[in-house]
Amino acid sequence: MIRAIEVIAKGDWKGDPADTVVLDFDDRHRRRLSMEGVGGLNFLLDLPEAVALRTGDALKLDDGRIIEVMGAAEKLAEIRAESPEHLLRLAWHLGNRHLAVQVIGQRLRIRHDHVIEAMVQGLGGQVRAIEAAFDPEGGAYAQATHAHAHEHHDHHHGHGHHHSHDHKHDHHAHGPGCGCGHDHHHDHHHDHDHHDHHHGHKHG
Repeated sequence: MIRAIEVIAKGDWKGDPADTVVLDFDDRHRRRLSMEGVGGLNFLLDLPEAVALRTGDALKLDDGRIIEVMGAAEKLAEIRAESPEHLLRLAWHLGNRHLAVQVIGQRLRIRHDHVIEAMVQGLGGQVRAIEAAFDPEGGAYAQATHAHAHEHHDHHHGHGHHHSHDHKHDHHAHGPGCGCGHDHHHDHHHDHDHHDHHHGHKHG
């Protein structure tokens, strides 16, 4: 099967793609996955490590062709606030709960979650249900990983890592600016299982 072996960032590729894949947020953060383009091209995503793909990125096949990546529409909640300061306060509370958040102008977008949406409304935010592609902020680590994936790899690393994490989070709502965040206790057990996982997802 044809393999997609490299990620090219949006703006760094040009020309007409051979096909386009439409993927939701979860399937845009994979290392190895069977894919089908909207034009019917079947190929295997086979990257050295999982990369958070963004709408407009491209996958380079091992025969040199380019596949465009597009985000699938998902159920989201769009959040507005009464002022920039209010929006920052809402963003702080969302980040304090480790939620993926997309920032668009003076709006925030999260995946639909009625509990979180009720919290936002309780804090004075306006919530509107929408359907759109979800491209949240990746954070410094994710951006570094994404940038690293755009480098040319002239050798293939065939190892996958399985990490078992035991997380204990004490989630208490703290006031903005308190500096206390919330308590974390992380026990990390790293089991390196060198296996590739094949998923039979198809996207039309």
